[in-house]
Amino acid sequence: MDEIYDVVVIGGGPVGENVADYAIRGSDRTAAVIEHELMGGECSYWACMPSKALLGPGAALAGARALAGARERVSGERPDPAAVLGWRDTVTSRDDSGLGHDDAGQVRWAEGAGVHVLRGHGRISGERQVTVGDTVVTARHAVVVATGSTASIPPTPGLAEANPWTSRDATNVVEIPDRILVLGGGVVACEAVTWLLDLGVRQVVMAIRGDRLLPKMESFVSQRIADSLRARGADIRFGTTIESVDRPDAAHTGYGRIHGGPATVRLAGDGAGDVVVDEILVAAGRSPATGDLGLETVGLAPGRPIGVDDQLTVADRSWLYAVGDVNGRNALTHMGKYQARVAGDVIAARAEGRSLDDPRFVASADHGAVPQVVFTRPGVASVGVTEQQARDSGVDVRVADGDISVAGSYLVDADYSGHACLVVDATRDVLVGATFVGAQTAELVHSATVAIVGEVPLSRLWHAVPSYPTVSEVWLRLLDQLR
Repeated sequence: MDEIYDVVVIGGGPVGENVADYAIRGSDRTAAVIEHELMGGECSYWACMPSKALLGPGAALAGARALAGARERVSGERPDPAAVLGWRDTVTSRDDSGLGHDDAGQVRWAEGAGVHVLRGHGRISGERQVTVGDTVVTARHAVVVATGSTASIPPTPGLAEANPWTSRDATNVVEIPDRILVLGGGVVACEAVTWLLDLGVRQVVMAIRGDRLLPKMESFVSQRIADSLRARGADIRFGTTIESVDRPDAAHTGYGRIHGGPATVRLAGDGAGDVVVDEILVAAGRSPATGDLGLETVGLAPGRPIGVDDQLTVADRSWLYAVGDVNGRNALTHMGKYQARVAGDVIAARAEGRSLDDPRFVASADHGAVPQVVFTRPGVASVGVTEQQARDSGVDVRVADGDISVAGSYLVDADYSGHACLVVDATRDVLVGATFVGAQTAELVHSATVAIVGEVPLSRLWHAVPSYPTVSEVWLRLLDQLR
């Protein structure tokens, strides 16, 4: 059987859903999304949504303990594990199906948006063609690759054979290990350690090759997150790698279950020594999921990021687009959805013969206005470049930084601990980076994002008055340093 649509998207996560929607919205064009697992993708079932569901109860409990009148009503030190996992299951529509989740709601949304869902593994089989099983699907206007990424496991002796956890296991935890070793110090590792400690894991060892956590952020971020995790019992070992793993009873028991018997992990470097744990979590990066997509049929290398321009189009292939993790630009769900909106608008404009001479058709935010929130305790929110990144790129840098100590933060916690930093291009007198650490700082980052994207001069930004008493008063303190 052959089928024809105007737009064919490989990958049914939030990125794929959005590009299909934007490409056909308000028109008579047709779109199909091909998904081999679950509509809603990694974010809905194995990443953003379950991780934040696991982190929320601990954060709420910490917030209550910080305030007199609330702390007296708090009866436990940690959230109730069974209730936390139950909330996670509700958020992710977990069920007893083979994949553990029900995506019926996501399918209904797609169909309501006029997007047809095709089940199966899609492979590009020619120009504007994708093969799914015995069906060849042809696109009149565009084929979009939105297959995301997969967790990487380093080629350490015995590690893969030990069947370690990846992020999918950590977010879908069913059996809580007593002892766990976490490889990595990035966002996934730091957030996972936060909720694993909430759930009652007794021993957590973090093996980190470098000298700090969250190495792409300002250096003060690492120190504050490391101090917090250590205070809660985490054993953080910088300058440390896994030399070998021995787990003779490794078993495939399913996502979130302990994968066999204890593992002996030999660590090398500054934190050298043997560690015996019940589970290993590998949080050492992700790779674009492009290995079995038929890219070679159109002259592209499988297993590598798909290079695109700022309209998310593959060079010399005006019909082929790549959005989200697969293009290697930004491995963040909200940035993938942003790219999807741009790509969808570009596809629609090209299909209708309209000009692309408008900023909405250019994915410019990828190049210096990428916001990110890390849901640790304290939380981290950042956008743009760090001070060092700005200096390395030749920017004439001015910096305003300091602890967050305002009336609004005191009302959140009398012992509030937070820090903020603004990075300014002194030549243009505009903000190019901002980082905030502390409770409730996630809600500060969008104002910084708007200031960076809009290139708002500091003389004008001074008139954006923060409400009193809120944590956002820190903006006034920082801008005062730059007068």
